[in-house]
Amino acid sequence: MALKVELKPNERILIGNVVLRNGETRTRFFIEGSAPILREKDIVTEEAADTIGKKIYFTIQLMYIADDMAKYQQSYIDLITKFTQAAPSSLPIVAEINNHILTGQMYKALKVARKLIEYETELMSHAQRG
Repeated sequence: MALKVELKPNERILIGNVVLRNGETRTRFFIEGSAPILREKDIVTEEAADTIGKKIYFTIQLMYIADDMAKYQQSYIDLITKFTQAAPSSLPIVAEINNHILTGQMYKALKVARKLIEYETELMSHAQRG
């Protein structure tokens, strides 16, 4: 079954290790086969990974794109350990991410990692208010 993708004008998408940029008009195409796929809005760059939550997302993103969990495993473990020590209440979200990673569902792990970033933002907001 093919994945239908619609891109806005000038929107980018990552397919495998190739970045495609759409032209001036909206485009629809179908992707057959399996490769890591991320829309531009779902990509976190190394420069943008300025919090532990975003660094976790970035590391999972690298695992997904490179299809090489072992290469980034220790970095992921170190970041998750640091995050859960600072915010033990994040354990249910982290457990969900870990479950997806262990079952090879990297895209789902990324989706849950977005929730972790939102949770981190919420915690930081509460901390700043006192």
